[in-house]
Amino acid sequence: MLESLSIKNFVIVDHLELNFDAGFTALTGETGAGKSILIDALSLVLGERSENGIVRNGCEKSEIAATFVISDNNSAVQWLNDNDIETEGELLLRRVIFADGKSKSYINGSHSTLNQLRELGELLVDIYSQNSHHSLLKSSTQRDILDNYAHLKSKVTHVKGLYKRWHQLFLEHQNFEKNRELYLMELDDLVEKNTQYRPLEFSLDNWESLQRQHKALNNRTELIMGAQKTIAILDSEEPTSISEQLSDLNSLLLNLVGLDESLNKHVKTLEAVSLELGEIGRELNRYAQSLEDNYELQKEVENKIQLTFDFLRKYRLKPDELEAASQLWEERITLLSEMLGESGIDDSLINAKKDYDESALELSILRGSAAKKLSQEITNKLKELSFTHGQFVANLKSTEASQYGNEQAEFLISTYLGGELRPIQKVASGGELSRISLAIRVCSMTDTDVPSMIFDEVDVGIGGGVAEIVGRLLKSLGDSEGRQIFVITHLPQVAAQSKFHFKVSKDQIDGQTVSQIELLNQDSRIKEVARMLGGVEITTTTLDHAKELLN
Repeated sequence: MLESLSIKNFVIVDHLELNFDAGFTALTGETGAGKSILIDALSLVLGERSENGIVRNGCEKSEIAATFVISDNNSAVQWLNDNDIETEGELLLRRVIFADGKSKSYINGSHSTLNQLRELGELLVDIYSQNSHHSLLKSSTQRDILDNYAHLKSKVTHVKGLYKRWHQLFLEHQNFEKNRELYLMELDDLVEKNTQYRPLEFSLDNWESLQRQHKALNNRTELIMGAQKTIAILDSEEPTSISEQLSDLNSLLLNLVGLDESLNKHVKTLEAVSLELGEIGRELNRYAQSLEDNYELQKEVENKIQLTFDFLRKYRLKPDELEAASQLWEERITLLSEMLGESGIDDSLINAKKDYDESALELSILRGSAAKKLSQEITNKLKELSFTHGQFVANLKSTEASQYGNEQAEFLISTYLGGELRPIQKVASGGELSRISLAIRVCSMTDTDVPSMIFDEVDVGIGGGVAEIVGRLLKSLGDSEGRQIFVITHLPQVAAQSKFHFKVSKDQIDGQTVSQIELLNQDSRIKEVARMLGGVEITTTTLDHAKELLN
């Protein structure tokens, strides 16, 4: 959820600090006041490419920062973990754009690429504008909407893995006969490499431990002498030894305890210290003895290190690469062994295709069931949006096997009685497309979707009772737990349904146009809705109408 947005020196914005909450938020104001500038700024901090002319006149740079609460956004948290970026439930994105067009990006204070910012941004906010329905028109988006609606993400991921396995074997099979000898040579080489690797019993932890052990054995004389000197200081027969001094201190304190029992705690402390020092002495004795006669162990350690170094040098690997490489060798040996076995690659290919077909068929059945349900829900929602005889169908077209299964989703619609079902991209009216898009989003939204959604004047081309229904639908989206809906609108029927209402305006300050924004209270909100209803002159009747809308 978007928690705050800070904008400095951006187009006609001097400095804005905005805080937001969950629910439905409306942003209104005169045309040209700067409502869409807020969305443009947020888009930039979410990874959109910058253009020239966005730095405020006379300034060196623009700076945009957005904070998000992501404690409930598992996808965003997982992305941060995968990219080794620390987070504690809150996320800070920052973008600095210079007058020459260059920019810098930061995620939780760490430098990031624009692509990283964009990837993460897609998990945080969805932005829909009156001309941005193109994403909804893509077949891939339509498939994703259906799969998310049916909670099929894990099933799709499984099908992708099976397809990848089958496709890999299919390509191997095509080259099998003409490359058989090469496969045999590769398998022999891998087996030999693996045979040399196994006796090393290598792991990165063992390797580091072996090196520490080797260093200690190489410096045994110095270590033994140091240990013996330490033991002498701790417990020598000289009266100046630490143990003797501690004994004297203990005797003194015991005499004092007879005079003041509160000093007894110091006696106990000294006793504990004496025990610890005694244990240190015994440990050092054992340690020194273990080093004295370990020539055979040293030889064994040196031999292991040398064998490992020889192996790493031979195969041009680094120690931290060896474990991962060995796993790849094992996987490749298994695959080549299957291919070159008695049944060759054929059985493996047949089994892989069978596994894919079974899982893809199950996915098709689940999609078919979900498509019927989603079609009916969206059709009903379109009727609420004045498509009285409208009909929506999430059609599934059979395709060649792919990583996404055996079908492609295609959204079809008819907007009038007796009309032919056609792909939604054939719908020409922008107003119709806005309502269709809204119906699809409302019906298909799940708890796995991006938590913050921004609708930038998607209500263009509608009015009257339909506008009020659109407002109610947007309100229902905002009422979902953890959901955050922002709407830039010119329609009072929509703005009146919001939980929070911001007004955007522009003023002349020191000869420059500056955009400002304020969160409206009840009184100022009535005036703003009245302005949207009545235009320049606000009458008592208009104010009463505004109060009625807000109540």
